[in-house]
This record gives sequence, structure tokens and C-alpha cells, in this order.
Amino acid sequence: MFKYSARPELLKDRVILVTGAGRGIGAAAARAYAAHGATVLLLGKTESNLTVIYDQIEAEGHPQPVVIPFNLETALPHQYDELAAMIEAEFGRLDGLLHNASIIGPRTPIEQLSGEHFMRVMHINVNATFMLTATLLPLLKLSQDASVVFTSSSVGRKGRAYWGAYGVSKFATEGLMQTLADEVDGVVSVRANSINPGATRTDMRAQAYPAENPLNNPTPEEIMPVYLYLMGPDSAGVNGQAFDAQKK
Repeated sequence: MFKYSARPELLKDRVILVTGAGRGIGAAAARAYAAHGATVLLLGKTESNLTVIYDQIEAEGHPQPVVIPFNLETALPHQYDELAAMIEAEFGRLDGLLHNASIIGPRTPIEQLSGEHFMRVMHINVNATFMLTATLLPLLKLSQDASVVFTSSSVGRKGRAYWGAYGVSKFATEGLMQTLADEVDGVVSVRANSINPGATRTDMRAQAYPAENPLNNPTPEEIMPVYLYLMGPDSAGVNGQAFDAQKK
């Protein structure tokens, strides 16, 4: 695992938005950020899932989170603008943005991959990520130390057969991260990096590898050290880097 021990108040007074916060890695990250002092904005398409995480954070006595039902597949430009306006009105800035939400799509040869499936994966995993980043960047620039974290994959760093749309979307995610990182480098107090979670005990992993024993993989909670490191002040100045959550 990535070696890092976060101090209890690492994220005190920070406002962090997490996409796909209703379950899996997003839920674990939201709870970890809240446990270290952050006010977490829980964004996802299924309000009931977000409410469960909200209740858990409240029960644990951490800063009150905010539930934001938001469908990245269907959201229109004005809805992104409305989201930014709401965050600005409530908090005046944004200190962190974790791009966690994505879909895997069909794992099939490119020849058999429909255009509809390809475009859906690219829209959720890339287009929506771009829209959210571009719209929220002015709020991130208002922070004294802002971090944008993109979720990548090993198949977004080296192409692999049958990963089609998902693999291409993660290559694009890496490209978006690197482009943003170069633009903000030394200009504003915003940094951008990516994380490859690796094989983790999630529903998406089970969908991709149905024959695999999930107990052989770490839980989302076990891979949180790198997520905490990149959102806190200890990673100030770290920009444009690709991290592996399970690096030994």
C-alpha cells in the first residue's frame, strides 16, 4: 500500500467535493475526508445511497456533509453552473475535488463495441469530468491550497485488449489531468494528480472480474492513504503526478 499516515485534523476546515460518493471508493473517501475534518459535498446520482453516507458521517460526529443529487450522464451545462453557484453561495470556495464517478461499460473487442456504448462511457468518464473541472476551477482558485484528484486505471496507462471504452476514457483522464496540471503549475494554488486504485473490493471490480474472489482484494478503506495525502497540505507542490494506491 501507499505509505502515509494522516494526522487527525489533516483536512480541518476544507471543503471537498466527491463524485460517486454513494458507494465504493467514493463513499470510503468521503468518510475518510470527513473523519479528518473536511466538510464533504456528496455528489452522486442516487440520493438514497448518498443519504446513507450522510447519516454515517453525522453519526460519527464529523462536520455536517452536504448531499448533492446530480446525474453526470444527463446533466446539462446550466446545471453545472447552478452547482458552482450553490457551492460559492454556501462556502465561498472549494478546496478539493475528487473525480471518482465512472462506469466500466462492456468489456469487448473494439470491433464488437457499439458506438452508443463507447459514447456513453466517454460521456460519463471524460466529458462530465471535464465539465465539472472547468466549471468548478474558479472556486478552486479561491482556495489557498486546492487539490483536484482524478481516478485513473492501469488500463489508462497501458492499453489492454477488451478494455475498449473504459481504457480509452482513462487514457483521456490522464491527459486531462496532465493538461490541467501544466496550466496551473506555478500560476495558482491548485494542483492536479491522478490515482490508480488498483484491484479493490468494489462492485465495479466484481463486474469486470466476476470469477475473482473479492476477498483477495483490499477494501476501499484500506487504500485511503493516498487519497488523504493528495487532498491535504502534505502534498502541496505535488502536481501532474500519476499515483498507485497499492504501490508497495
